[in-house]
Amino acid sequence: MSLPVPVFPRPFAAVGLAVSLSLTAAGAAWAEPAMVPPPPAPPQADAAPSIRLPGPGRGTPDSFADLAARLLPAVVNVSTTETVKPGDDDGEADGDGEDAPQIPNFPEGSPFEKFFHDFMSHQNGPEAAPRKMQALGSGFIIDASGIVVTNNHVIRHADQITVTLQDNTVLKAKLIGHDDRTDLAVLKVETSHPLPAVVFGDSDHARVGDWVLAIGNPFGLSGTVTAGIISSRGRNIEQGPYDDFIQTDAPINKGNSGGPLFDMQGQVIGINTAIYSPSGGSIGIGFSIPSAEARGIIDQLRRTGKVSRGWIGVRIQDVTQDIADGLGLKAAHGALIAGVEAKGPAAAAKLQVGDVIQTLNGKEIDGRALPRLMADTAPGQVVKLGVWRHGQAVTASVTVGALPEDPKEVPAPKPDAKAQGSVQLQGLGLTVGAIDDVARQKFNLAEGQKGVVVTSVAPDGAAADRGLRAGDVITQVQQAEVATPADLRRSVDAARAKHRRSILFLVQNADGLRWVPLPLADDAK
Repeated sequence: MSLPVPVFPRPFAAVGLAVSLSLTAAGAAWAEPAMVPPPPAPPQADAAPSIRLPGPGRGTPDSFADLAARLLPAVVNVSTTETVKPGDDDGEADGDGEDAPQIPNFPEGSPFEKFFHDFMSHQNGPEAAPRKMQALGSGFIIDASGIVVTNNHVIRHADQITVTLQDNTVLKAKLIGHDDRTDLAVLKVETSHPLPAVVFGDSDHARVGDWVLAIGNPFGLSGTVTAGIISSRGRNIEQGPYDDFIQTDAPINKGNSGGPLFDMQGQVIGINTAIYSPSGGSIGIGFSIPSAEARGIIDQLRRTGKVSRGWIGVRIQDVTQDIADGLGLKAAHGALIAGVEAKGPAAAAKLQVGDVIQTLNGKEIDGRALPRLMADTAPGQVVKLGVWRHGQAVTASVTVGALPEDPKEVPAPKPDAKAQGSVQLQGLGLTVGAIDDVARQKFNLAEGQKGVVVTSVAPDGAAADRGLRAGDVITQVQQAEVATPADLRRSVDAARAKHRRSILFLVQNADGLRWVPLPLADDAK
């Protein structure tokens, strides 16, 4: 059943004709008008400057029908079956997974409430039999031989994977490889004839405002086509270390995951993978993995079944304006090193905690882009990093290593701390003390922990605003190690004497190391 769609005509342009009339008083004499030269044109200097657009605008397509007809045969449904044992987490199926039935809201203590509670306990108890879970997602064919791309979370833990073509042909699929970090997977289906395939485009040239087309299997409705525009680029949604998503308002729903995002040339510029939705349905905020990132991952998965990434062994933060002020940097850009792996490539190249990586092979970078750029670099390649260190620009050559499965950060050793009492820094809103046996026991600090410990934080102070808590350990101030509360006091006083607007602490807690900038007030004591 089709629904009537209202069509709104384009507005007409109104053209106004101005007519000037001359009225004279009664009894005035008529005379032949004299030839008067036209007034001089106003000087061009007073004219408003013209606005230069980056390119000619393009109107709304008359229809997406021809494009959709060409692309639909290459988009497939991906169905998975998983055996769930009693006590296992079902996880979150992307499409129409058959979730466990819920107990109706009967009155508490009623016979019906007790009956259904006992029934469900029996169904999900340890003695219950394993049950099958099904989930649906989307995918697309990139090679006529039967190579299919989808999301990793669509096929994760699957016992069996099937692919359904547009003509309802059902084929069993084999998993070639998958990558958890980028949520990509590659499948292979066997067929006696070439399959329709689509090609990747260059997502780096896609612009905010460009039209895009999404095709997939939302809520099990196969071959669904939706259209929209690119809403934003480079989105970080905290899904992983390499977030660089395309945001689109083309409707994407559960079941669209793994499906393609096309440009108007019919090339894949994104792989739909996530939505923001308080209700579970599309509200016009969807996210796609850019093809520029996906192509290299997919090529590796096709060749080897796994992904090898570059790694230099540092933990970094983006340089904010507060951090830049604390370090004396003019511009807030670069990646601030907060930790160095003891046996990693960065340590071998003599990189240090507190260094600011500003360029990679001569190109400026920021903290958010560095992990992704390093991951895209082949292990064994030598890169040149432009580093700002203690007010000077230096160059470091680093041989990129292969990312370990579980890299661990080991902070550099610090000098022994000596008990020196506590110091209250009212202007910063915190009190610090020496790390002694009492502090180690109270705050559960490691035996070899160095630095000074935060013993209390004023609830309305700058330290509380920046997330400092009692038990945090300050190991460096302004890229210099501190061993006692007196060291920290001297560093703060020196920063105030130089009229710095902020001071930078390297703080360690259960979550690791991070740089925390705190604003300074000249009159604070």
